[in-house]
Amino acid sequence: MASRLLHRLRHALASEAEQFPESSELEDDDAEGLSSRLSGTLSFTSAEDDEDEDDEEAGPDPLAPGDGASGEDAEPGPPPDGPRGSQLLARQLQDFWKKSRNTLVPQRLLFEVTSANVVKDPPSKYVLYTLTVMGPGPPDRQPAQISRRYSDFERLHRSLQRQFRGPMAAISFPRKRLRRNFTAETIARRSRAFEQFLGHLLAVPELRHAPDLQDFFVLPELRRAQSLTCTGLYREALVLWASAWQLQTQLGTPSGPDRPLLTLAGLAVCHQELEDPAEARACCERALQLLGDKSPHPFLAPFLEAHVRLSWHLGLDKSQSEARLQALQEAGLTPKPPPSLKELLIKEVLD
Repeated sequence: MASRLLHRLRHALASEAEQFPESSELEDDDAEGLSSRLSGTLSFTSAEDDEDEDDEEAGPDPLAPGDGASGEDAEPGPPPDGPRGSQLLARQLQDFWKKSRNTLVPQRLLFEVTSANVVKDPPSKYVLYTLTVMGPGPPDRQPAQISRRYSDFERLHRSLQRQFRGPMAAISFPRKRLRRNFTAETIARRSRAFEQFLGHLLAVPELRHAPDLQDFFVLPELRRAQSLTCTGLYREALVLWASAWQLQTQLGTPSGPDRPLLTLAGLAVCHQELEDPAEARACCERALQLLGDKSPHPFLAPFLEAHVRLSWHLGLDKSQSEARLQALQEAGLTPKPPPSLKELLIKEVLD
């Protein structure tokens, strides 16, 4: 009996994974515009009252996003072995379900709007959505967070529509409203729409590595982290550098190593200024691994110099980095001494 139930469940899960490789269900009864290619595309057109409620406070999203599966199994019916057999079968089904969710459904980033706050910045007023980005990685790692406005999402949507007309035709976006933009209901619906919008973008290979999508996730944090570092607010900057690094590793960086290198430089500088030389040295080592043995990069000599200095401070081997730096200087490829990582951060223009 138990084996037959497990066989039927395995068959059902395999069929579901084949038919719906990118599950993203919409729970709202009155939402329109379901896409035949990507399930859960949103387009809200509900008619509301005419007055604009400007002062209503926006709280956390009441429409909590799902992951395409409830995680609860249907009742299989009592097995013939009594209570002990029933408990054993339940455990087997739960274990199989957890394993199936990890193996049958491709791993991808998940997005959840964890808060949405109305910001009054006269003469403007807007809603700031805080998104938590979750993906594969150590279970104890804190998920990355970004905060964006409706206009940021809309700018990304317009830009991708211009560049990728075909793929973007299947992805809807919550349209702008003239009234009632600050009600809890509108904010909750938009929160759900933004979660699915980003999930659908990353589900399409042509869009996943688009530079504008990469910029959407990391560029505002990088600019602010750079500004905070240059003004000496290292602890505040470190949080932003770390979040940007985590997002870049989750998204992938097909455009080249420059932004990851800048991020690692920011992390190294902040860790060093906050008296954590071991972590600063680890950031330098990651950067040198990214740089490899390619032709000299503007960041190569500064990272080598920082690695040599930090290794000496910690009493660790510095001979290899020292030899590489000396070879660059003898070849006239970098000045003596090379610019520091902090100097590079100040001069680097993020666009």
